[in-house]
Amino acid sequence: MAHSLTDLRGKLERIYQNQKNAEQAAQELIARVHPQQTRSVTNLIHYLTLRREDLRSMQDDLHDAGLSSLASAESHILRQVQAVLQRLGAKFPAKEISKEDFVLGTKKIHQRADAMFGRKPDPNIPHLMVTFESGMAKDYAAVKALLKAGMNIARINCAHDSPEKWSRMVANVRKASRTTGQPCKIYMDLAGPKIRTTLLGKGRLDDRIKLREGERFLLAEANAVFDKKQKVVGCTLPGVVKDLRVGNRVLFDDGLFEAVVEVAGEQVATLCMTRVSAAKPRLKIEKGINFPDTSLSVRCLTDFDKSVIPFALAHADLLGFSFVRSAEDVAELQDLLKNKGGKKLPIVLKIETSEAVLNLPALLVQGMAEPAFGVMIARGDLAVEIGFERLSEIQEEILWLCEAAHVPVIWATQVLETLNKSGIATRSEVTDAARAAQAECVMLNKGKYLLTVLATLQDILQRTGGHHAKKRYVFRPLKIAERFLGGM
Repeated sequence: MAHSLTDLRGKLERIYQNQKNAEQAAQELIARVHPQQTRSVTNLIHYLTLRREDLRSMQDDLHDAGLSSLASAESHILRQVQAVLQRLGAKFPAKEISKEDFVLGTKKIHQRADAMFGRKPDPNIPHLMVTFESGMAKDYAAVKALLKAGMNIARINCAHDSPEKWSRMVANVRKASRTTGQPCKIYMDLAGPKIRTTLLGKGRLDDRIKLREGERFLLAEANAVFDKKQKVVGCTLPGVVKDLRVGNRVLFDDGLFEAVVEVAGEQVATLCMTRVSAAKPRLKIEKGINFPDTSLSVRCLTDFDKSVIPFALAHADLLGFSFVRSAEDVAELQDLLKNKGGKKLPIVLKIETSEAVLNLPALLVQGMAEPAFGVMIARGDLAVEIGFERLSEIQEEILWLCEAAHVPVIWATQVLETLNKSGIATRSEVTDAARAAQAECVMLNKGKYLLTVLATLQDILQRTGGHHAKKRYVFRPLKIAERFLGGM
């Protein structure tokens, strides 16, 4: 060991005192959350305090000494620090011993997941959410088949279809649930701000323009003044141009086109195309736009979202909040749901922007104003926003913080996507699906082979769940060990 046990105890005592000081300093914040969330927000503060430091060398020494390295203790971090200190000879008054141990922390997450998503038959398999396509409004047999195949939650995306179709989807789910005896929650996703491309200048009549690497073009508001002979891209969301700053990146079509702002302006900005990864360098209308470096001043809740809330309150069990960026956004939706009265509708915060990642602790604390809420790792837009190479790292960080806050997590976007579209899975997506076992729920997109995907996913998760509890490895018996040692 690089450090003696006395050194380790001194370091841990300093960390423990920092955690207690942070808890004391956060009393006003702790008082603002729902009473059922008091222990959870306190644990989150303890965890964030611990994670401000680089503990890697100390963890090696703790492990070498046969002690807990504090890994896999997100749900009960203060108690874990206390337990290690006790092994090193520290004494604590009985009233100071944290009650939030591994058993209680884990139980709290499971209870909240059951309250949000319903009871599940197999503890080793997360809840399974399926995104409905338009045809589910009139195909009762398909809905029933999904329920029998293991679907626990039906997802209705309010960015598509209409209240009339949504009503028929809900009716089919309720009827199939009664018939099969399989419970199924209704999850409705608010559409959020629609950020898509339009064409305002040259090429707009063809619904596409050619943009090569190194080429300059304009990003403009619909009512801006510019030379119609120039290449001009518009945005379906008004008011974004004024928020751009020189050097900000702008991504189009799921990141296939990357540009950077060279000249900012109130109505018009000049961009330079720095990368084109599409097979053909043609940017079309109705393609998504991402602003990963820009703090947008536009509100996340649109007028359309607000108009959907009465329907959701009447029919849904869960409400997804798309493109949430700040605690103020969460508070706005919470206030709207309160003002509507009636039942409590738990919110799921969809983490799909760079701002949401940066603001995640504040989002979690604001979510705790209610007794129950969830988080979705919406990996599609999130990967575009933060960069695909950072997705694995950020997924882990979101899972850690949510476990520390005792918040159920939905693992979403492109799970077994190739299998869903073609009937054959890739090796990499099977590995990716196995990592979904760390979440409380897994979301599947619509596809041609959904029943096959549900069966395959449950098989993968069943096997993986026997080895993992969140990110903590658990040792079930290994047949490979039994075979080898049994033959000796």
